[in-house]
Formats: sequence, structure tokens, C-alpha cells
Amino acid sequence: MTLFRTIFIPAFIALAAIAIFQARIRDTVTLALGLVKTYAPLSLIYSTDEIVQNSQQSHHLYATEMSVPRAIRKVFLAVEQSEGAGARVRRSIGTPALRNLSPFLMLDHFNVKPGAGFPDHPHRGQETITYLLQGGMDHEDFAGNRGTLSAGDLQFMTAGKGIMHAEMPHNNADGTANVGLQLWVDLPKELKSCEPRYRDLHGPEIPIAKVDDDKVTVKVISGQSHGIDSVKDLAYTPVWFLDIEIRPGGNIAQPLPPNWNAFAYTLDGDVIVGKHDQRRVVERYHNIVFEPEGDVVHFEVDAGASKPARLALVAGTPLDQPVIQYGPFVLTSKEEVAKALFDYQTHSNGFERAENWKSEIGKSMVH
Repeated sequence: MTLFRTIFIPAFIALAAIAIFQARIRDTVTLALGLVKTYAPLSLIYSTDEIVQNSQQSHHLYATEMSVPRAIRKVFLAVEQSEGAGARVRRSIGTPALRNLSPFLMLDHFNVKPGAGFPDHPHRGQETITYLLQGGMDHEDFAGNRGTLSAGDLQFMTAGKGIMHAEMPHNNADGTANVGLQLWVDLPKELKSCEPRYRDLHGPEIPIAKVDDDKVTVKVISGQSHGIDSVKDLAYTPVWFLDIEIRPGGNIAQPLPPNWNAFAYTLDGDVIVGKHDQRRVVERYHNIVFEPEGDVVHFEVDAGASKPARLALVAGTPLDQPVIQYGPFVLTSKEEVAKALFDYQTHSNGFERAENWKSEIGKSMVH
């Protein structure tokens, strides 16, 4: 009877959940088990020889007179919503406005105050990129690893076959919230069962490109900009991630790898996007999705603007595979999602260490 209750009943529940939610299985939902979205620990817990590392472009890309500007496909506001335990997020990718943009699954602009956060929860099948813009966040996982993310730091997490962790905000002395971006990136099908790992990038390590007589500053987190390369390969799925600040009167033509999907998320100020008859002004908190055709995107800020504009420009190679997502599990079939639920509930196939594990930092959420 114990075996029936601990294994067969959870398996039946998992399969039933898939059937019930089949029509909406692509939606990101909160599982009844209390699964919540994540911002991952800042530490390296595994290395693996079975993964082909993401490599930089073999040559630098530059905009020329022959460059073809990418057209804007759509622009939309990221509406603020609740997420996790008391956190507020502006989600753009992973909503009805933009379900996904391969390889990108979700983009959140999060705002987390003390007392809120993201307690213990699992992942399987994706990578997450967390970029902290303000404040600090503590992290802990079921392997006993702990770390802290400070303003300007990034963390690249590969969930692979399974990870469980927690992330909680700092209580900042000035009372300000902890703010950042988190991007979910799909893993190629053949890498979804790899060992989990973390790779970190501290703010002072990030190379900077200066453009247009220093009126434009580009933090080259991953990829390249105007002859400046990022310092290391951080994600298994090839991704470019640039933090661009444009002062009034500044402009930038940023090349992108051909045929990669690309978008920009506006963090502050008003930015003019596009060239010629494609130019349009975009305010903060909007996602700008570009067409894949073309090899350069243009941004500028009006000389009369009262303040600079800031945006994140992201591009990645599309993956030719289905996306079946249920909460924090991202696989390529309903059967694989059912198995992920079963493995999590039975603490097997990557989730062995989740049994009876409770994070220390997550205990502050227990009332």
C-alpha cells in the first residue's frame, strides 16, 4: 500500500494533469505542488564533457553601407503581474502576446521586495539567464551550493535533467527593491538530460564597447559588439545578450548573426528603433521583436531627450523542435513532461536529492 501511495498515485496524478491541461500545456503555470519560477544560484556545481560548448563567432560583425536593417515585427507592453511568493514581474515572452521566440521561452523583468521571493522549486530541460540590475539575491540548491548575486552580476543556469533550488532577495538598507531580468532559453533536445551546472559572470568582468563618440555604452555580456567580444561562453544554446545605454543624441547600428531570432526589451527612457520609414519611438517596459531577415538593428535617442535610454538586446539561434512546457519543466513531448512530473514526485532520474530537502534561505517564507 505504501508503494502504491508513493509511486503509483503520484504517477496517475501526473498523467491526469497532462490530460486535463493538454489544450494549454504550452502556458507557463504554477503547479499545485507549489512550483514557482526561479532565479538560480551563483556557483558552478557541475562540469560536463558531454556538452558542446557555445563558441563565439569566428569573425567580428560590423555594420556597413550594404547592411540590411531588420524590420520590426511587433512591439508590445510587458504588463506587470504577480509571480512566486509576493514578487512582481513584467513578463513579455511567455505570454499571449508572444508565446515563445525560439530559443527563448520566457522573459521576466522582476521586482522583488524583502519578504517576497522564490522558495524551493525544480527545473528540467532549459537554461536560465539572470541579470541583476539593482539590489542583491541569495541562492541555494539541493546540492548544498550557495551564492549571492549583486547588482551588475549575471548567472547562467543549465537545469538539464533536473535541479531544485531557492532564491531570496536582500533586505536593502535603503529600502529599495531587488530588480533584474531573467530569460529562459530552450535547450536542444539532445542536451535536456545533461547534468545541471551554473556559470557566473560578475559585473566588473563584463567588457564594454563605446560607440558614437562615447554617447553609447554597450555591456557585452554574451556575443560581440563593435569589435568587443564577451569574456567567456556561458550558455549551451548560442545567445547574444547586450546591455545598451544611449545618451541623448546618440545612435548605434548593432550587427546580429544572420537568421537568428532577436528582440529588445526597453528598461528606461524613450528609444527610437529602426531606420527611415521604419523608425518608431518606443517607451520603457516594451518588447520589440525583429524579423529574422536582415543583419543589423538601429537604435537612437533624440538629442532633446531629458535622459538616456537603456535596453537589453538579445539574439539566439532558433531550435527546430517542439516546445512542450508545464511550469518549470520544458521538454519536447507530453510524454516527457509527464515523466518529469513523475520523476520529481518520486525523487528519481535527476531529482534524487530533492527528497526531504528544504533550503535554509527559503524558510523565511514559511509562516
